[in-house]
Amino acid sequence: MNNFIRYINKHPLYVLLLILPFAVFAKAGGWGAGWVFGLSAAGVVPLAGLIGEATESLAARTGPKIGGLINASLGNAAELIITLFAIKKGLLELVKASITGSIIGNILFVLGLSIFLGGIKNGIQHFDRRNTVNNTILLAIALVGLVTPSLFSHSTAGGLSQKVEVLSLSVAGVMILLYTMGIIFSLRAKTTAGIGAPSGDIVVDKIEWSITRSLIILALSTGGIVWLSEILVGSVEEVVAGSGISEFFLGIILVPVIGNIAEHLVAVKVAIKNKMELSMEIAVSSSLQIALFVSPVLVFISLLLGNPLTLVFNPFELAALGAAVLICYFVSADGETNWLEGAALLAVYVIFGLAFFIFPS
Repeated sequence: MNNFIRYINKHPLYVLLLILPFAVFAKAGGWGAGWVFGLSAAGVVPLAGLIGEATESLAARTGPKIGGLINASLGNAAELIITLFAIKKGLLELVKASITGSIIGNILFVLGLSIFLGGIKNGIQHFDRRNTVNNTILLAIALVGLVTPSLFSHSTAGGLSQKVEVLSLSVAGVMILLYTMGIIFSLRAKTTAGIGAPSGDIVVDKIEWSITRSLIILALSTGGIVWLSEILVGSVEEVVAGSGISEFFLGIILVPVIGNIAEHLVAVKVAIKNKMELSMEIAVSSSLQIALFVSPVLVFISLLLGNPLTLVFNPFELAALGAAVLICYFVSADGETNWLEGAALLAVYVIFGLAFFIFPS
């Protein structure tokens, strides 16, 4: 019991595991869509954290090459599961909004909060600009892949719907190929950091789980997220109808936070500990993984689920993505950060958030 209490003190988010039975009661007892959505969303948070810890533990136990592959594959498992259920239910706008929200959320909110708090505690923080700038350039290239089908779709020519779907599939294939090449490059370079995968230094508190324990926790946590995601997604339409909050806002703000909050807290924690390079790598690499791996995988899986997803985003999403990547480049170009830059990133995110809230779905 004492060990459990110490563990909870280290990881206060895991207190939310106590919410899991209430999510069941809310669904079975007809408490209302708001309660069902809120409780199931809160239940996903600690399970996503456990997936992250199990993944890091496996990476530490299996060595840098296999560990890098595990990190790259499971880094966004929780969000991927949620979006798969959303695709199955036909909530494609929510899925596309979650892709946009994850990318700009990592770059503007997570990185901004990390720089702000780290700067307040440590003053000007320095990092190796080369790796961050390289990842930002790759993110810009990935953004080209996301933008191209959208621009093609917004053309004035007629009869483009089927061609847009073909183009989206083609672009998704190229992006997965680029992601795979990045993994191969990282394995040959004997580093745990592939495209979209933060380096092995990410473990802030030493994890001493065995491989067997890690696999069991990974399986149970994944199963729990699958179950809660089905409940959560099933309540979205009622929440949208009853609250006035748009499906677009839920996807672009809430879904990314629900699936990645544990990783976000790690980025902030290491920044406060004056490890700004690692914090920036976590934020930028997570966005890169969403763009190069998660979004194209969703395009292909959507065909199997009978609800084809295209990489077509509205002009406001494209503008927000472009602005976020450009700002990230300027922040990382000089190799140092201060709290004012963090405050500026947060201000941009708040401005986008307000616009997303009133944007028509």
